Amino acid sequence: MPLKQRIYKGQQDPSSVQRGQKGEMSLYLKTPNKSMSARQKLETQLTENNIVKEELDLLESANIVYKLIGPVLVKQDLDEAKATVTKRLEYINGEIQRYETLLKEMEKKSDQHREVLSSLQQEFQKAQGMAVGKV
Repeated sequence: MPLKQRIYKGQQDPSSVQRGQKGEMSLYLKTPNKSMSARQKLETQLTENNIVKEELDLLESANIVYKLIGPVLVKQDLDEAKATVTKRLEYINGEIQRYETLLKEMEKKSDQHREVLSSLQQEFQKAQGMAVGKV
């Protein structure tokens, strides 16, 4: 149910509606900040993994690659290491795309919410002006 219909159907107090709207609006502003920081972490991981991929591409098949598992270095096949890094890059790129989509959706919802809040404030001011004119 659209926001305006929800408000008029319940005939709530305008000031409580405004408080609720502002609360929801702050939620829409906080969520993108969290998503942006997560996206920045993913960008860092992407850069690091691209560097690792470049380094692995420089190696020849005769070179030995080690993988750190806990406190132990374990010998790993070069092709397996390349495949692991490639899969990791695919995953990180997918996550970045997911966060970009999420951010766009949140921005769209925030804009819609802002428009509804603005129209409600205008209606509230108009109603106050009419009430003052009658007195």
